Amino acid sequence: MDVDTRLLRYFATVVEEGNLTRAAQRLYISQPALTKQIRQLEARLGVNLFVRSRAGMTPTEAGEALAAHAGAVLTAWENALRVTRAATTRAARVLRVGFVASAANERTQLIIADFARRCPGWRVQMRQTEWTDPTAGLATGDVDVALLRLPVPAQSEFDVEVLLTEPRWIALPAGHRLAGEDQIRFRDLYDEPFVAAPAESGEWRDYWLAADEREGHPVRIGAVAHHPDEWLNAIAHGQGVSLTPEATARFYQRPDIVYRPVTGVSHSRVGVARPHTQRDDAVDAFVLSCRAVCVDGSLVASLTMDS
Repeated sequence: MDVDTRLLRYFATVVEEGNLTRAAQRLYISQPALTKQIRQLEARLGVNLFVRSRAGMTPTEAGEALAAHAGAVLTAWENALRVTRAATTRAARVLRVGFVASAANERTQLIIADFARRCPGWRVQMRQTEWTDPTAGLATGDVDVALLRLPVPAQSEFDVEVLLTEPRWIALPAGHRLAGEDQIRFRDLYDEPFVAAPAESGEWRDYWLAADEREGHPVRIGAVAHHPDEWLNAIAHGQGVSLTPEATARFYQRPDIVYRPVTGVSHSRVGVARPHTQRDDAVDAFVLSCRAVCVDGSLVASLTMDS
């Protein structure tokens, strides 16, 4: 019997959420469509997988049995896809590098240049993802290595090396009451609405809301953004404020948005990440380039003068 892995993923998400509405939101499909897919899976297997009630979706005994194996099946399939895609790009001598927003800031181009010196004939393909996937395609096998803003969901599944840290600032509409301040205390922003990343980004979203650094004050969500343009527009239109890396003030300047240093929150970290199981000469070389550029200041100066 053949079962579409998409159906199995839908099933696993419903089990995790225990609720069709939340699962549908996380999967970016409508609730009726998700219900139809679950019923299709039940019809193919010839069993009822859930007991449906107003309280939510509870797996039946058969559903629990499937859930016990679904994760391993999906992981094995993702690993097979990762190896297959990697083999294709290796043959073309292409290294796929995922990133979110500003990657490693101004050091990104220096890293790529250093990698080109280490691996002549190779090409770096930069792939940016929306904020629904803070792993920048690493979790799905769409990239070989990634430059990430930490923390990210399931970070323990990757080999992660921190490359640099920088302060978190606050982005405000130009007309905000605090826009004229040179520096802002985070506690003065507790009651402000915030522009948040999508819920499925998990702890990454919580980190950029500083959910654990609010002294018990709840977060107010004014808008949800999936990428930088959506985020900038939400702030400019007064839908909320947002924590952001200091580098954002350099990369995303707009007359209707101001960026200010903020005290009372931890610093942001940028890391280079790869799957635990992946051992590849090109990825090794890229990681070495990241270390050289981000740790060895003399190399940064040398590459800057050469460019």
